[in-house]
Amino acid sequence: MRQKRTTAFENARRAVIKVGSNVLTKDSGLNLSVVKSLSRQICRLMDDGMEVILVSSGAMAAGLKKMGLAKRPDEIPRRQAVSAVGQAGLIMEYEKAFGRYGKKVAQVLLTSEDLNNRVRYLNARNTLHTLLSWKVVPIINENDTIMVEEIKVGDNDNLAAMITLQMDADVLVNLTDIDGLFTRDPRTHADAELIPEVTTIQKEIESLASDIPGALGRGGMLSKIRAARKVTAAGIPMVVASGLKINIVQRLFSGQAHGTFFVPSRERLASRKRWIGFTLKPKGTIRIDSGAADAVLRRGKSLLPSGIVSVDGEFDVGAPVQIGTDAEQLAIGLVNYSSEDIRRIMGLKSGQIKKRLGAKPYDEVIHRDNLTITGGQNTGAPSGMRS
Repeated sequence: MRQKRTTAFENARRAVIKVGSNVLTKDSGLNLSVVKSLSRQICRLMDDGMEVILVSSGAMAAGLKKMGLAKRPDEIPRRQAVSAVGQAGLIMEYEKAFGRYGKKVAQVLLTSEDLNNRVRYLNARNTLHTLLSWKVVPIINENDTIMVEEIKVGDNDNLAAMITLQMDADVLVNLTDIDGLFTRDPRTHADAELIPEVTTIQKEIESLASDIPGALGRGGMLSKIRAARKVTAAGIPMVVASGLKINIVQRLFSGQAHGTFFVPSRERLASRKRWIGFTLKPKGTIRIDSGAADAVLRRGKSLLPSGIVSVDGEFDVGAPVQIGTDAEQLAIGLVNYSSEDIRRIMGLKSGQIKKRLGAKPYDEVIHRDNLTITGGQNTGAPSGMRS
């Protein structure tokens, strides 16, 4: 039985709420009425016993106002400096807003390094668990001040998805400036229709999404679709709704149907599987034949060298690597052999590895325990969408 919208919100005990720049900002900078309203609604959820993690944009808008700038700078150092100035103001406003209801907040700034490294990932998770146990609201953002391409999470939609997986949240609420996913871009097409529920995220769903970001944000609807793909594949539902609607958070958690609900897969993945499949950045790609794809997807097998047809990229033992056919990506796993050695043994039976390499530490190129299905037909979600 697939999880329904009402069940997802009724049973939720831990939620991640992401609010975008276009919701939190207006011409003069931060939209303080939204900050106050969102804080009040989260406090009510907490009073009812729920744990809430907030992933918040808005630092850029706050910094622009403080520095008297009319638009986001083009130069990266200037953008990072503006974000640094604005982050303090953003947290100050949240602290005041939550303080009115007797709640404390904590600022948490992360990079992808904090999430890709297993020790740092677990340390961050333990810190967030401690904050929640203290009834403190973690307010998370990417650490824009030190950001370079190598350690960039990407956007707050992706960050929110990664935090949802890291903290094993029950639901991800993504608040934006439109009502959800539409059949066409509602900003330019009057006949666009809202899609209230998506059961499987396929290419036609991505084609409906606009990847045009707002003036201050990095993500668009396409980045939200990609975030939904991650969390729903791991068994966690997500909703995209308008953060500009009055009391939208309370409405959602009271069972009202707003926005677009992304239905999760049947299987709830274990923490380590989520980390491998949806947090780590792949270092290369292993292409496999149809027989190996069937074994991995439908028979729960490890990846053996016999089914490998090509290797892209250079990586060492233990690296996260994508697994796929020519048609699609299927999984991500941690390799037992380097890219150089995999090229030497691909197509061979496991019993032939020692003769080719001089040693055989493993039969498998990727063991099933270190492999997470991210595509193909093993997500447990039927095809299509409901409109």
